[in-house]
Amino acid sequence: HYSDGEFQPSFEESIRGSRIFIIGSTHPSSENLMEMLLMLDAAKRASARHITAVMPYFGWARQDRKDKPRVPIGAKLIAKLLESAGATRIITMDLHADQIQGFFEKPVDHLFASAIFIPYLQQLNLDKLTVASPDMGGSKRAYAYSKFLESDVVICYKQRAKANVITNMELIGDVTGKNVVLVDDMVDTAGTLTRAADLMMERGALSVRAICTHALLSADAYEKIEKSRLEELIVSDTIPSKKKSKKNEKKTKKAATKKTTASKGSDASSSSPENQSQGPGFGIEKLFLKDVSVEVPNSPEIFTNREAPQINIELNNNAKPLADGFYEVALQITVTSKQADKT
Repeated sequence: HYSDGEFQPSFEESIRGSRIFIIGSTHPSSENLMEMLLMLDAAKRASARHITAVMPYFGWARQDRKDKPRVPIGAKLIAKLLESAGATRIITMDLHADQIQGFFEKPVDHLFASAIFIPYLQQLNLDKLTVASPDMGGSKRAYAYSKFLESDVVICYKQRAKANVITNMELIGDVTGKNVVLVDDMVDTAGTLTRAADLMMERGALSVRAICTHALLSADAYEKIEKSRLEELIVSDTIPSKKKSKKNEKKTKKAATKKTTASKGSDASSSSPENQSQGPGFGIEKLFLKDVSVEVPNSPEIFTNREAPQINIELNNNAKPLADGFYEVALQITVTSKQADKT
C-alpha cells in the first residue's frame, strides 16, 4: 500500500500455465472491485492459462438497465471490466437479474443459494406456509421456492420515489392465517422487507420471516429489522458481516456458514477444470414428481407414484440445464406388480 491509499497486489510464486481461481465479492466500497480487477490483470500478465473470477456477490448488479435518462448501465460496465482485466470464466451466486449473464462474452456459472435455504425452511416445519416476493421483479424466484416447498405465492407491488425510498406498497394475494417467508436476492437498508412484513401482519399473517442471499445491511438496516414485525432474517455469508452489537443481531441469522458457502463455490470450481456439469450447484437436489403413471406391458394394472410401495423413482446425479429453469434428468423407474411377484 502507498500512503495515499493506492495498493498493488502481487503473486509471490510462479503461476505460469496454471489454472487460477480469484475469490472475492465486489460489494462497495469500490476497493473490492478494484482489487479483483488488479488481481485478474496480474494473473493474466503472469501467463496464467485460465483465470476464473469467483464472485459470491456481483456488485453494481442493480444497475442492469437505464431506468431514467443519462444514467450508466453499471452491471454491463463491470462485466466488460472483468473480461478486459483477464477473467476467462465467472462464478457467481443469485444475480439481481438473470439477464446479467448476457452482459458477458465469457462463460458464467450462476449458482443459487436455494440449496442452502430450502433445507433450513423444511426443518422449521411451518404449517400453512406461503412464499412471498417483496417486489414484482422477484416473482420468478418466489415461484421457484414455492415449487420445492409446495406452497402458495403472494407478491408485493411497490413504487419508489428514488433509490431506497418506497412511496407505496400493495399486496397481491391472501396471507390470512399463513406463515409467510419473504424471499429476495439482497437486503440493503431493509426498507422493503420490513415494510412488506408489517403489511402482511396487518393483513392477518401468523408470522413473517425473510430469506436474503446477500446481506448488505447498510445505514440503519439492523435497527429497522429489530423494530419491524419480522420473526427472523436468514442470510448467507456472500458478503462479510459488518461488526454490530449482539443486541442488533437478535433477529439476523446465517443459514449458510462459511463452510457451506465455500463448499458450493469449491464444488463449482472443481467441476470447471474437469468440464463437469454444474447441475447440482443450480439447486437440483431433489425432484418432486406428481401424478406419474406407469402402464406395465401385458398387464391390466396402471400404477401411480401415489402408491409408494409399488413404484420407486430414482434420480441420477447428472442434471442437464435447459432453458427457462428446466432440467433434463434421467429416471430409473421400478414397478412391482400386485398380481404377480414380478418387478
